[in-house]
Amino acid sequence: MSTEDKDVDYSLKNPDVLTKYKTAAAVGEKVLAAVSKLCVAGEKIVTICQKGDKLIEEEVSKVYRTTKLKGFSHPTTVSPSTYVTPYTPLTSDTAEANAELQPGELVKIQLGAQIDGFGSIVCDTIIVPPKDGAQDVVTGRNADLILANYYANELLLRLMMPPGLLASGTDEEKAKAAAVKPPTQSKITSMLDKVVKSYDCSLVESTTSWLFERNEIEGNKKIVISPAEGTKGEGVPQVGEVWGVEMGVTLGSGKVKTLDKRATLHRRTSNTYILKSQTARKTLSTIQARFGHFPFSLRQLEEEGADTKFKVGVFDGVRSNVLRQYEMVGDKDGAPVARLLTTLAITKNGITKLGAPPALDLSKYQTDKKITDEEILQILEQPLAKNKGKSKNKKKKKPAKKSAKPEEEGSEEESEE
Repeated sequence: MSTEDKDVDYSLKNPDVLTKYKTAAAVGEKVLAAVSKLCVAGEKIVTICQKGDKLIEEEVSKVYRTTKLKGFSHPTTVSPSTYVTPYTPLTSDTAEANAELQPGELVKIQLGAQIDGFGSIVCDTIIVPPKDGAQDVVTGRNADLILANYYANELLLRLMMPPGLLASGTDEEKAKAAAVKPPTQSKITSMLDKVVKSYDCSLVESTTSWLFERNEIEGNKKIVISPAEGTKGEGVPQVGEVWGVEMGVTLGSGKVKTLDKRATLHRRTSNTYILKSQTARKTLSTIQARFGHFPFSLRQLEEEGADTKFKVGVFDGVRSNVLRQYEMVGDKDGAPVARLLTTLAITKNGITKLGAPPALDLSKYQTDKKITDEEILQILEQPLAKNKGKSKNKKKKKPAKKSAKPEEEGSEEESEE
């Protein structure tokens, strides 16, 4: 790292950093909306991923034209109903290339962009509409799953808030609120479990939210929901941080299994190792130049016209631990899975959603199930940020017990500290 790099402030105290995060997030949200429209019955998954990646490249090229370090923070992935992890098939594999979306299937779309190493990743779950149009109202177990995932995600976003951050009153009252200990990760899992159980659903084990930093989407802090044996979270969210907050819910037991599918998603690690073969070194150089330390698909290397030996280079990179391979994981019971991922900033004014899935139209999902836990309902009523604008919609708010509809965050024009 040069002396000039060391002198640059890459924290949220630097307004340029937040602007780059927001610009990257805007690209991600725009492409997510476009890719969602591409997801119709009979469409090939690989074709959707290709079109999504092309859109990301096009949109990124329009911003920060003099910045060389920009591009993908995550390739376009479209995961079938029972898949937990992002899925990005290869064009060279006939079976994968011919996989098509089915009407009524729940699919997860995940993608992202980065500007100057500041990445935003977003994921949404949609129900694949039939070719003749979208389903007007969703009922049954699909509605239960979507609503369980939505409300669990809204609760988790609020549990990311450092204690007392939005407290009002006297200085003494604010200090008392700030002195409250943040919820433990086991407490977070317990509360989220109550939400999803209200809809007869389960948390997906080891769903992980990560601290984001420059050129890093898996920082030194993480929150692990419903951790599997041998896994645990580390650290608590604080003001001045950016997080990728993920929620995963299933109609099954919550247990997962490794799928008999080739791992096609990889990422450069921070480990340094001089690879022995020229092919491996050439492959790693290509990866570093185009994707840095962000995830990429093997398909992207294929389409770049790379030497067919690149797969050997990737294998050597994984074996030497300079590349991380994301194994394909699915629901152990073969049950449908819903996921959401939001990139957010924690500022002195609260939570700012940088990149997030679109707001859910709750009127389109009907179920006889609801959340009844008073503590959870009260948290869902809390705003994500200080409302510095006019409260135009306050009088329209429905009682928590009937709708449990969370308050949205306030002004996004934050002053960072």
